[in-house]
Amino acid sequence: MTEYGAERAGIDWQSVGPVAGLFVLSAAAGAYEIAPASVIPLVRESLSVGPAAAGSLVSVMYATSVVASVPVGMALERVPMRRAVTAAGVALLVAGAWGWAAASSGAFLSLLVSRMLGGLAYVLVWNAGASVAGQLVAPEVRATAVGVFTASAPVGFALGQFASPLVAAAFGWPATLPAFAAIAAVGVVVFLATTRGDTLETDSAVPDRAGFLRLFTNRAAWTLSGMCFLAFAIYLFINSWLPSYLTAELGVSLAVAGLLTALFPAVGVVSRTSSGVLSDRLFDGRRRPVALLAFALAAPVVGAFVVVTNLALVVALVVAAGFAVQLAIGLLFSYVTEVVEPDVRATAVSLLTSVGLLGAFVAPVAAGVIIDRAGYQTAFALAFVVALVGVALAWRAPEVE
Repeated sequence: MTEYGAERAGIDWQSVGPVAGLFVLSAAAGAYEIAPASVIPLVRESLSVGPAAAGSLVSVMYATSVVASVPVGMALERVPMRRAVTAAGVALLVAGAWGWAAASSGAFLSLLVSRMLGGLAYVLVWNAGASVAGQLVAPEVRATAVGVFTASAPVGFALGQFASPLVAAAFGWPATLPAFAAIAAVGVVVFLATTRGDTLETDSAVPDRAGFLRLFTNRAAWTLSGMCFLAFAIYLFINSWLPSYLTAELGVSLAVAGLLTALFPAVGVVSRTSSGVLSDRLFDGRRRPVALLAFALAAPVVGAFVVVTNLALVVALVVAAGFAVQLAIGLLFSYVTEVVEPDVRATAVSLLTSVGLLGAFVAPVAAGVIIDRAGYQTAFALAFVVALVGVALAWRAPEVE
């Protein structure tokens, strides 16, 4: 892709258009990804499946993304970004239509496979978007642009959680799948229209085997990937188990618990966007202080869940935890591209995505086992330890020159 950052002094309209298109495409993919979670009772009833099978419609997308992310990143080093983004949008549309047909006919296995295709489309959208957003702008605002793009994830999740029951009530729950996937077409059109005449091919050489080997033995890249694993683990642990914690331990209704839990990802729109602004403006482009700040704030906030039982204080903790954890997530996807060689940046983003989503996949399951055996307080205490490990990794992370 063209090295726009070398020619521009900041974000201009030429870069806003493509980033906006990628943002819409990614938000659509996120809404499609989370859609079944909001209508689980309807899914179980119509398909005659248990809770584990119904939950797999979401978790299979994470599993697919973990496996596919690095190969996708390696392919992105060789394929023009316009072509890759178009392919991702088409794949998401096919997955949505396929899922609707399978769900409507009660074909669970076919539906599950369609969600795997959706997972592949999602990781292609995410990796391409995080790579392109950072290179469409000047270096001094790179983290800001990538942070704005990563805010598409909580926007998509919020859209999916809020609108899925409404779509299901009007057209049946299978309609949620093509409905959200169709929004992706808008993002693709905006992206293609605002990048017309430019294939977004990189000026860097296509990496060879030695280049990939240097990436996979790059200590800095693995340090940041470890931080991403920890951040996503905390993020999905709280997202998955906070509703049941609020109902079981604090006695709030399920409806209120869902509303309060929605605050956790929603605050990510602010924190993921502000991560780059803090780094680019307040810390003069340094990344390490923001990463350290994020985990240093997350640790005591997550640990406080062990002892705080006042509902108002718990709400404050939810907001603070959501801000801190997603502050790290918003920053890492620009950070990692700056500690590797230019010709493997897309693969570095993919490595970060793969390791991070592995944390997202493992954490809810592990937390469930811990909660069953030792209770919520123990689970939150271990999350506190995880955040402390994040502080240690951030302390050892390299600073961008």
